[in-house]
Amino acid sequence: MVRKRLLIIYHSKTGSNATLARAVFKGAKHKDIDVDVRFMTPSEADYNDLVWADGVIFGTPENFGYMSGMLKDFFDRTFYEVEGKVDGLPFAIFISAATDGQGALNSIRGICRGYKFREVQEPLVVVGKVSDSMILKCEELGMSMAAGIDSGIF
Repeated sequence: MVRKRLLIIYHSKTGSNATLARAVFKGAKHKDIDVDVRFMTPSEADYNDLVWADGVIFGTPENFGYMSGMLKDFFDRTFYEVEGKVDGLPFAIFISAATDGQGALNSIRGICRGYKFREVQEPLVVVGKVSDSMILKCEELGMSMAAGIDSGIF
């Protein structure tokens, strides 16, 4: 049986989103879940990673009420290469925000509609300082996404 595959793509400049991303990764690598996980920044990832994946989690800081430029660049570099090859790919989002994160959330959702991805988890928007409870929620996001892919729910 072929193992399922989860791609985690995140960007962080100040470190807050990297903290969240590591928690998502930790949850995805839970000992009871058997999935391959690629943990990458947008500059490391390319269209081959999207084609490889059975699901993807995008993480970004909120920058000027939008997703990070690095994540936007990833979308710009991969869209035409994967068009028609990743329809229905399950995805989830986590955002580290200074305000409400809605601009970043809406921009990612809009682009993901263009890719024809399918959102399968409630987004996690962390406003302000990263707390221990938010780290646990990120672990849960990674774990539930990986478990859903592993079990075929997504």
